[in-house]
Amino acid sequence: MQLPITSVSPPSKVQKMVRGLFFAVVIIGVVMSKLGGVNGRKLPRELEEEEGFEYNAISCRGHSASITDFGAVGDGTTSNTKAFQAAVDHLRQFESDGGSLLYVPPGKWLTGSFNLTSHFTLFLHKDANLHFRLHISNPCPRHPTLCSTLRYRFPRKSVLLFEQDINEWPLIDPLPSYGRGRDAPGGRYSSLISGSKLTDVVITGDNGTIDGQGASWWQAFKKGHLKHTRPYLIELMYSDTIQISNLTLINSPSWNVHPVYSSNILIQGITISAPVNSPNTDGINPDSCTNTRIEDCYIVSGDDCVAVKSGWDEYGISFGMPTKQLVVRRLTCISPTSAVIALGSEMSGGIEDVRAEDIVAIDSESGVRIKTAPGRGGFVKDIYVKGMTLHTMKWVFWMTGNYGSHPDSHYDPNALPTIQNINYRDIVAEGVKMAARLEGISGDPFTEICVSNVTISMAAKPKKIQWACTNVSGISSGVTPKPCDLLADQGPEDARECQFPTDTLPIDEIQVQKCSYKKQYL
Repeated sequence: MQLPITSVSPPSKVQKMVRGLFFAVVIIGVVMSKLGGVNGRKLPRELEEEEGFEYNAISCRGHSASITDFGAVGDGTTSNTKAFQAAVDHLRQFESDGGSLLYVPPGKWLTGSFNLTSHFTLFLHKDANLHFRLHISNPCPRHPTLCSTLRYRFPRKSVLLFEQDINEWPLIDPLPSYGRGRDAPGGRYSSLISGSKLTDVVITGDNGTIDGQGASWWQAFKKGHLKHTRPYLIELMYSDTIQISNLTLINSPSWNVHPVYSSNILIQGITISAPVNSPNTDGINPDSCTNTRIEDCYIVSGDDCVAVKSGWDEYGISFGMPTKQLVVRRLTCISPTSAVIALGSEMSGGIEDVRAEDIVAIDSESGVRIKTAPGRGGFVKDIYVKGMTLHTMKWVFWMTGNYGSHPDSHYDPNALPTIQNINYRDIVAEGVKMAARLEGISGDPFTEICVSNVTISMAAKPKKIQWACTNVSGISSGVTPKPCDLLADQGPEDARECQFPTDTLPIDEIQVQKCSYKKQYL
């Protein structure tokens, strides 16, 4: 039977454009099939790993290997915990022979906790986006906007993913200066990247990503289902000469970067991001550390962007290791429910000689906050802050001596903290609800507070009282709105107050150098 013949009109411009788009998609599919695919599908070796590149580090290495040499698979679903630990164990042999570098190429590398070694670099590959741009003759000359949509980008990125299998996370003892886990009594889960008693460790890349996949941890914590303290992304203990730089850290189960009982620490160029309602996702927490430099970091957090600590109540007092000689520069922070820089509340070993400058905060609760309570003991002293630009804040200055939280009931309520020589200068803030809330401890006032050259613009609906001060003493000069009477006004012309130190700390002497990586096949 003969089919009826119907007349067919010539294709319209729209039909031609649709056909062109269809063929573009087909061509892209063919090209990608030749490459072997993306997003977890196998790529040829020459595209999978770079043969060489340069990077900046405090130490260069004489030996190197790729995680793929140890059977790792970057598909986002295969567990690579054993591969990472095997790689570190293999490279440990070069500790005294020029050190070693472990290269993590593009891919999504699922792993549980693994430990590093000394004279070692962990390098996460930079973003290596493959660009495909097709020109279709029909629409492009007349529709340049449409053509721009055909610039397909297929990102290839080195991403470390937190393994969700609880068996991949060994339990470790609580920190001796805390006496228990921070979330719950008893032990805590080991962090994703860990190390203890190490020397000369570099964790870096070119904006490679460490993804904590923290949502399930946050939910379990909020529901009270966790029996142990959540893991952190990076924790190095009892270590010396550490560099953590040029990385993106997202969705940590809890704290992101936690150097503890360590010294000579350089943290540069870190981007940290977590939902602002995620619990305890502090950005960078130097804890009982000496000689630390944090600079050029951007943090969006559900808790303090930088939290300076040194142990908790009687355990921190007994351990007795302060955090001191800390520099924080060029920090940008967003933390609607917490501080830009927090000192405490776990400060029982003491905090001293902290220097913060060139700080920008947007939509954060407070600028620099001091948190302590009876039972903490210890001290916070010689704190210097200058050059803060703050937008949309609840408080600019906040000190509290009644923070409360204790590890157990064995603390000594007569162990009172010393808070003295706290200096703030050259600060501009706008959209502020309340200038300051300064609450010392009865019988244990916070002393030698200095506030100079500060201009605060209030929000549309500010608090009626702008400066609330109890059990504090100090001076002020050139501050608007006028501070409380407990901060005696020295007059606007006295700009000599609240001087910032001009000497150089030892951490400023530590510099990075240009290093090179060359692929070596084991």
